[in-house]
Amino acid sequence: MDWAHILVIILSVFLALFLLLAVVLVVLLIKVTRQIKNITTTAERAALNIENVVANVTKVTSPALLAKLIISQVKKFKKKG
Repeated sequence: MDWAHILVIILSVFLALFLLLAVVLVVLLIKVTRQIKNITTTAERAALNIENVVANVTKVTSPALLAKLIISQVKKFKKKG
């Protein structure tokens, strides 16, 4: 066996190792992207829930704010009159 054959064997082994490593990394990348997708879905649901809560709070606070403003104006009017 001459040096060329040994070099081919060594290069073939390293090529096989790098190919195996690439396959493992692709599998890990797929897992990470699935986890990211799950996280973004959860974050989107949370944002929608918060948006609904804020909309409900504004529905409640707007009449209360208006009533407070009207009461303060009535009190000012009574003090002047």
